Parts: sequence; C-alpha cells; structure tokens
Amino acid sequence: MSAASKPERSVAAAAPSAEVITIVVVFLTFASGASDVTALTRLGNVFTSVMTGNMTVFGLSLARQSVSLGAHTVTAFAGYIVGVAAATLIGKYRANAADGKPPGGEWPPRMTLTLAIELLLLLGVLTGWEITGSHPAGTAQYVILAAAACAMGLQSAAVNRMGLGNVSTTYLTGTLTGLVSAIVRREDKVGWRRPAILVGLVAGAVFAGLLLAAAGWAVPLLPILGVTAAVVAGAVRAR
Repeated sequence: MSAASKPERSVAAAAPSAEVITIVVVFLTFASGASDVTALTRLGNVFTSVMTGNMTVFGLSLARQSVSLGAHTVTAFAGYIVGVAAATLIGKYRANAADGKPPGGEWPPRMTLTLAIELLLLLGVLTGWEITGSHPAGTAQYVILAAAACAMGLQSAAVNRMGLGNVSTTYLTGTLTGLVSAIVRREDKVGWRRPAILVGLVAGAVFAGLLLAAAGWAVPLLPILGVTAAVVAGAVRAR
C-alpha cells in the first residue's frame, strides 16, 4: 500500500453512508417539527423554520392590522436569517476538501460545529422556557422565538450545504413534491429518504403536541434530543 493511498482510505472510512445521512436528516426534521409546534402554540402563532409560511402570516397581520402578529413574524424571520448567515460563514471558513462531493459521503467538522451552536441556542430556548413557566410572554417570548428561529436557520443552511438536492429539514414542500413526482413517474428507486423525512416532521409535531398537553415544561427538550441524535449519528459514524 502506497503512502498516497492511505489518506484516501482514511477519508473513505470516515464518510457516513447515504443511509446514515438520511437518519441524520430525519432526526433534524423531527427537531424542526417539534420547534414549529412550540412556536405556533406558545411563541406567537408563527413558525421557527417555515419562513414562507411566516411571510404569509405577515401578510395576514397587515390585513388585520395586528401589530403583535406582525412583530412575531418579523422576529422569527430575522432570527432565521441570522442563523442562515452564521451557518454560511462557518461553512465558508471551515470548508474542507470533502466539500462539493456527491451527497451521502461526508461529515465535515463544520457540520458538527454548526449543529453544536444550534444546540446551544436550543438550550437557551429551554432555559427561557423554564424560567417563564413554559408560558413565555412579552419580551421573553420574542427573545425565545428569535433564538429558536436562529437555531432552525443554522440547521437549514448546514443541511443545504450537504448537497442533498431538494431535500431539506425545514421547508419540506419541495421534498413532498419530489416524492409525489417520483411515484407518479414510477421511478424504480423512489427511495426511503423523502418519506422518512416527512414522517420525522409529523412525529416531531405529534410528540410536541402530546407534551404540551401532558408536560409542557418538557417540550423544548424534543428539538434538543433530535439535534443531539443527529450529531451522534453523524459524528460517531465518521470516527
């Protein structure tokens, strides 16, 4: 074995498979679903990840002349943009030689770093949630909403750089469209990634809804668990 071939094998061994990447994305989508339900029910009736939905809600706030609803949508939108910008900068300055390769073949350090920052923000959301007795209001509500939306922006931009095509963990209309189109075209390999991602979203929403009714204090733990599981599934496999 030549010295030149050893690093190549090392990189190949560290590269998660397409199946592992799918599991990672499903966990992240679970976190998105739980986060959105939390925001819709306790953080001003807006989304933390679906910004096109928030733009629609903002239009509704203008029609109803609702300052509160408009302010909440702007807060979520601003937080999300900050998260996307931060993840993009991390990707720019910590990109490695694996970037640009086909999907399902890399777990760069920048991914772990980005998701670690997302976890810190989600821990901040949990802290604010507990301090306010799981019913944040006023300034605290806006701060928690901004942090949660920023976390989703980080996650969305990080996944976007993984090169998974029309697959996302936040805006999932494209994922649904691609799945339906593949089924109608009777493609031989529809795959399980897109259906699993959609199931992950619904599962996150369902668990968040159940916890809101039974143990509201624990709801912010769901996005934390989802992102933590994603980091473990990706980083541990890479080792």
